[in-house]
Amino acid sequence: MKDQFLLRPDISFLNFGSFGACPKTVFETYKKFQLELEQQPVEFIAGNAPQYLKNSRIALGKYLNCHADDLVCVTNPSYGVNIVAKNLDLNPGDEILTTDIEYGACDRTWKYYAEKSGANYVRRKTNFPLETKEEFVEEFLKGITSKTKLIFISHITSSTALRLPVEEICKAARKLGVMTFVDGAHGPAQVDVDLTEMDCDIYVGACHKWMMAPKGSSFLYVKREYQNFLDPLVISWGYDADLPSDSQFLDYHEMQGTRDLSAFCTIPACIEFMETNNWKEVSADCRKMVQENASKLCEITGNKPLSKINDDFIAQMFSCEIQTKNPKELHDLLLEKYKIEIPVMVQGDKSFIRYSINAFNTKEDLDKLFTALKEILKK
Repeated sequence: MKDQFLLRPDISFLNFGSFGACPKTVFETYKKFQLELEQQPVEFIAGNAPQYLKNSRIALGKYLNCHADDLVCVTNPSYGVNIVAKNLDLNPGDEILTTDIEYGACDRTWKYYAEKSGANYVRRKTNFPLETKEEFVEEFLKGITSKTKLIFISHITSSTALRLPVEEICKAARKLGVMTFVDGAHGPAQVDVDLTEMDCDIYVGACHKWMMAPKGSSFLYVKREYQNFLDPLVISWGYDADLPSDSQFLDYHEMQGTRDLSAFCTIPACIEFMETNNWKEVSADCRKMVQENASKLCEITGNKPLSKINDDFIAQMFSCEIQTKNPKELHDLLLEKYKIEIPVMVQGDKSFIRYSINAFNTKEDLDKLFTALKEILKK
């Protein structure tokens, strides 16, 4: 399917996880919206855009099994995390419980607001390798105390590429009366996301990653009972709106002044592309390729896998620790000499190399990576 994407043909693209990649048909839809915006800016922004955004929320709500009015479009997951963190009303001694393998930008956000308020950002140690979901949940929940105000946890982690059992954690937290916030940047379209079944209180997800929307298209889902405590990061026309809707949540967060809304408007086209191309089957094939080649990467790097290699923990990405003094230098070498785009990331005091597999990838892409790493690590 590589000819359906805009990716350079000379690059083995094994980094879909960072920013996704847009199919040609979706990109054409994107350009049509941008052209409409520039041909008649007033009509687009003041007239048509609210309906376009509603269409996107309806399509997204159906895709995620939640109500369309419980979703707002945000430019990226970090933006959504900041909305919640700024409004959480943290007090001295309050605790936000998380893992020690979260995304760096989110760690920094919570650390900032925790330090500002006197709260504690509690990063629960992850014991590797992960053997069963039950063991992970049991160990993680030991971190809950009477001071825990919120659980913040990734659906699929970034550097370590692990699918965490957020469904089980949300259900357990619900029984304990603890609020849950799932960072689903890598969730939608890499794994099935059913927000009603998951029963989290807040979920932030990217459309520009695995859903393949143009860059700058993400969403924030919030349960109805928590929506009105979330002020927007920018106070604009939605506050004391001249023509308010039935939802303060939508008014506050959608009406943000002049901005290019085109990427958000393509969400229905992304979902249609996946439906047309039997994406559940495509995703299953990709997951199989990821898992079948995981042990090879571990063998070459001389490190053990971080978890059992199965659907409980591994989807369309696999990450392995790699010994390198300069992660950026290794990334640049793989790109410039071997024409392989793959991230080499730091998590704590360790470096990880992570490959992503999507519809356009083949076994040859991974073989090319393995050959390159063997050559590099011999030196």
